[in-house]
This record gives sequence, structure tokens and C-alpha cells, in this order.
Amino acid sequence: MKHIATVVIGAGHCGLAMSKQLLDRGIDHVVLDRGKVANSWRTQRWDSLRLLTPNWQSRLPGHAYAGSDPDGYMTMPELAGHLQAYSDRVGAPVETDTTVLRVNATSDGYIVDTDRGSWTCRSVVVASGACAVPVVPALSSGLPAGIASLNPFAYRNPQQLRPGGVMIVGASATGVQLAREIRASGRDVLLCVGEHVRLPRLYRRRDINWWMDAMGLMDVRHDEIPDLERARRLPSAQLIGTPERETVDLNTLRDAGVEIVGRLVALDGGEAKFSGALANHCALADLKMNRLLDSIDAWVAASGHDHGFGPPHRFEPTRLDRTPRLGLDLRHGRIETIIWATGFRPDYSWLDVPVLDRKGRMRHSGGIVASRGMYVMGLPFMRRRKSSFIDGAAADARDLADHMLSFLVRAAA
Repeated sequence: MKHIATVVIGAGHCGLAMSKQLLDRGIDHVVLDRGKVANSWRTQRWDSLRLLTPNWQSRLPGHAYAGSDPDGYMTMPELAGHLQAYSDRVGAPVETDTTVLRVNATSDGYIVDTDRGSWTCRSVVVASGACAVPVVPALSSGLPAGIASLNPFAYRNPQQLRPGGVMIVGASATGVQLAREIRASGRDVLLCVGEHVRLPRLYRRRDINWWMDAMGLMDVRHDEIPDLERARRLPSAQLIGTPERETVDLNTLRDAGVEIVGRLVALDGGEAKFSGALANHCALADLKMNRLLDSIDAWVAASGHDHGFGPPHRFEPTRLDRTPRLGLDLRHGRIETIIWATGFRPDYSWLDVPVLDRKGRMRHSGGIVASRGMYVMGLPFMRRRKSSFIDGAAADARDLADHMLSFLVRAAA
């Protein structure tokens, strides 16, 4: 049994950011990961994926991007190398290839059992990721026999798919990117669309993330939001990272030959049934996008100078077929594969501490978990709007490390 002040579970960007803040405060700790540094980025992403945020936004505590392509988007191997180099530079005490089996509370802290021994500690940081497990809806059990069913962790590239059409369920960042790539391979693609967030990649010559960063929108705190639960449930924006800085939205997909239908609501007797609310979902997404663009224009006007920004403009409203289909018989061979781009969730199967609500979500206030000495990192809108982004880890880790230091001092008194 090993003894230490703090165990950090996960050596992705959140765990490494927390490690740097703990090192700065002299808090003895270890970072445990089931694989290598940035394991999920290395092993659970499709081949062509790039970050959705520009390179300059891959900031971590005491580190800023210094490469030659600040406005580009890292590939997954590049990101893994970036995080490994950061870990090495700050001297993070990472124990790789160490799988956490169970975390239990004790009278004065926690026991963390792993496949390489156990640790006792005063505090624990859960930095194992908000996207550890793909969410596949229960209605998937109604798929007809013979149709392949994949989640985004199992998908690597179009060449692995059997010949024939592909239905992608979900039109947030993952769904639209896969629809674009698979359609470009020559397959028929049908995309099921529900509530979504439409954003342009570039507006007035700047990345949309530049605008949100410059205007302070990413720094909005969790205690400043009137409906925090809804903010935490918002789907990821329809964005893609490419060398050409392309915009991908339902219009570009439709122009490429992707068929757009409503949200998948049922699989009944071999027939897929789609919601009739597609037009409403698209109109709302267009409205919210234009409100953001209005706020950008107002911010530029208030600044008194344009800094070389381009002129204001608006994007074409989402175009839809006059009567989108409401059903499709999956037994007739058009669709051979379904990919469930229906979101992700954390994996807390190893956590034997009563801190989850009835839906399996972590009960916390700004990352301070409802169990003394336990913290969580990387959840959507955890402390700030940017909490689930690489760029959000530094500020969140700083706040939580300050709280932890006070807790450890009190516990030792």
C-alpha cells in the first residue's frame, strides 16, 4: 500500500493541467492512466480527426503554442505528442499502464486500487474524461438483423465499412464530420438531425473560437448562468478542423449529396421513423448563430476599430427538402451500416463512492464533488464555458488546486 496526498486519475490534458498546478503548490501526488499520456486521444479517435479548436488555443498551465501554424488544427498524433512533451517538460509524476479498478472512501480519505497495487490518499481528482463511453440509445435494439452498428470509437475510416449506404444518427460535431468523410468516399449517406449548434468556422476573417475567446464568452462562469443544466447539455457545435479552415454545416453536406432527415425517434418492425421537427430545429440553430454574429458585430463596433476584420455578413439559412422523409424501411438494402453519433458520457464504473445522481452524473459544484477531498475535471461547463476544452483546463485546475491546498492544510491540522 502506497501513501500520497493526492491521486489524479487520468493523464490527458485535464490530469496534466492539474498535475502542474499541484506541483506549483508542492502537493505530493501521482497521476494514474490505464495507457500512455493522452491515451484516449491516441486510441479512441478516427484516423482523420483533428482538433476543433485552433492550435493557439491548446494552452495549458505555463505553456502556449509556439509552432509555425497557430491557426491550424492538430491531428491526433500531433496532439498526443504535444501533451507528452508538456508532461515531460513539467515533470508530471505519471504512472502509465495503470488501470484504476476501484476507488473507496475511508475515514480520512480514499483508497485507490489499481492493477499495479493500491494507494491511500487524502484527496482524489477524477480527470478520466467526459467522453469515455459512447452513448447508444436504447432504440438501437430494434435494428433489423444484418445491419452493421458502430459507435465513433469503433469507426476509423470509410474503408472499414461494408459496401452500401450509411445512416448517421446525430448531427453535432462528430456526426457532421463523419457524414462529410463517408459521403466523400462515394457512399450514400443519410444524416439524422435533432437539436444542434450551427457555427461558421470563420467569420470576418477570424476563427469563430477567436471571437468567443476575445469577447470573453468562453470565460463565463457556471454561477453566472440562469439555466446551468441546459447549458451543460448543449450539443457540441457543428465544426471541423481542416487545413483549409472549412465550414461544415447541413447546407454543405446537402450540396455534397447527404440526405438530411429529422431525429431518429423509433425503429419499429425494421422501419426507421424520423421526427417531423427538422425545420424547427434548423430554424432555431440559424437564429442562435445569427444572434452570436450580431453580438460579434456589436463588439467590433463598440471597440472603435476593426483590427483588419472583414465586413459583417450573414450565411444562407439552412436549406431543406420541401418534404423531408419521415420513414425508411431498413430491410430493403439501402442502408448497410448505422453509426451512432449520439454523444458520450464519463465512465465512473470504478468509483465506489456515493457521488452520482440517479442518472449516473457526478454531483459537484464547480468541480468540487459531493465527497470531502474529491474533485472532477473536464466536464461541460464545469466552472466555465470552456471547461471541456483543452484551453479551459488551466483556469479550472488553478481554482481546484487552490481549494485542495486549503483542504489538505485543514485536514493535516
